[in-house]
Amino acid sequence: MSRKPRILVVDDEEPMRASLRDWLKEDGYEVGVAASGMEAVEAVTKDVWEVILLDLKMPGMDGIETLKKLKEITPESEVLMMTAYATVDTAVQAMKQGAFDYLVKPFDPEEIEVLIKKIMDHKDLILENILLRKQLEEREQFDEIIGKSRVMQEIFELIARVAPTDSTVLITGESGTGKELIARAIHANSERCYMPFIAVSCGALPDTLLESELFGYEKGAFTGADHTKKGRFEMADKGTLFLDEIGDISLKTQVDLLRVLQQKEFSRLGGERIQTVDVRVLAATNRDLQKAIREERFRKDLFYRLNVIAIHVPPLRERREDIPLLTKASIKKYCIEMNRDEAVIDPSALRLLMDYDWPGNVRELENIIERALVIGDGNQITTDDLPFKKDKGESQPFPSSLKAMEMLHIERVLEGADWNISKAARELDIDRQTLYNKMQKYAITRGNRSS
Repeated sequence: MSRKPRILVVDDEEPMRASLRDWLKEDGYEVGVAASGMEAVEAVTKDVWEVILLDLKMPGMDGIETLKKLKEITPESEVLMMTAYATVDTAVQAMKQGAFDYLVKPFDPEEIEVLIKKIMDHKDLILENILLRKQLEEREQFDEIIGKSRVMQEIFELIARVAPTDSTVLITGESGTGKELIARAIHANSERCYMPFIAVSCGALPDTLLESELFGYEKGAFTGADHTKKGRFEMADKGTLFLDEIGDISLKTQVDLLRVLQQKEFSRLGGERIQTVDVRVLAATNRDLQKAIREERFRKDLFYRLNVIAIHVPPLRERREDIPLLTKASIKKYCIEMNRDEAVIDPSALRLLMDYDWPGNVRELENIIERALVIGDGNQITTDDLPFKKDKGESQPFPSSLKAMEMLHIERVLEGADWNISKAARELDIDRQTLYNKMQKYAITRGNRSS
């Protein structure tokens, strides 16, 4: 036992309290005493006691009633019942109310020492499990990015390696996959984290407006420019500039951008003074830039300057094992925003989410969860709350991904085996534990088939 817990002794007999206090103090424990159930309740409201030695037979509030009160106030405290009238019934009753174990009077200090050691070993094991779960959750999330799939784990590792550098990063992937979240995670884990993170959606602005947005302008540079304005590069000085939809900018703006990346300087529109900035640039696109280069719509030299580090975010349909995690996170997020109790998702509804192809990726999933929480009745999302349904009468096409095919095959074998795990495992030529792991991975439950 590596540490000594604080112990509260509760007994109405003064000689028993005194002897227990002296024994325990001699062994190095910090000890408190209480002569009744009411005194014990008062003691735990004022201080923290990891172990409580509680007498069963006491006048007024007896041991069982005191135990109930103590567990309501301090559920993390472990209680050892003490009794001279131990029976199976009293022991069972005490254990049902949350007692860790019981001692039969008279007992010697060694018996107490053994039980206290058991308690502390138990507490250490619980703490270890909590830490392991926390580490697992951390592996499934990097800042606001969520995913336990192999490809997302690789992205997490790449972010961790790239973030401390000043290298330019090009993030590619379909719309809605979370490219800006990755850019923000890189910034948040860099030495620039306390400086600005400025995001610009290049595709949302016409070319002339984008130029003034990026580089700023001097007073009188054009009609309506009645004051000098800083551009996003200046605003992001010492920080990070995120250029989203970089594949949509014009060739002229590409030239200006290349100059800034190479020389770290530019001029505001209508100005002659050279502005120098220290900015890390992160860019993202859902376009095929290699194809754009071949079609002479994107400069090759700019591509190489941006593509120092490449991160590709796969679409959600290629990492379906992340859907349950993303669903849970979205439910939690929107329940907090709506100031309501956290909802759960019905297994059959989750199966529909797992089977859907998600053309809008994570953004679409979040929107569907928000919609389900708004229109749903109660604290459970069901299939009725989802905007798509599966027609059981239609035959379903074979899934295109290997993971989805494996999930479908496991479900069909389980159905054929009448959900007998041993029989299905033999049919699949795997052991029971492997089958259980795969069922958990794909959230496979009886009655909720994907086809």
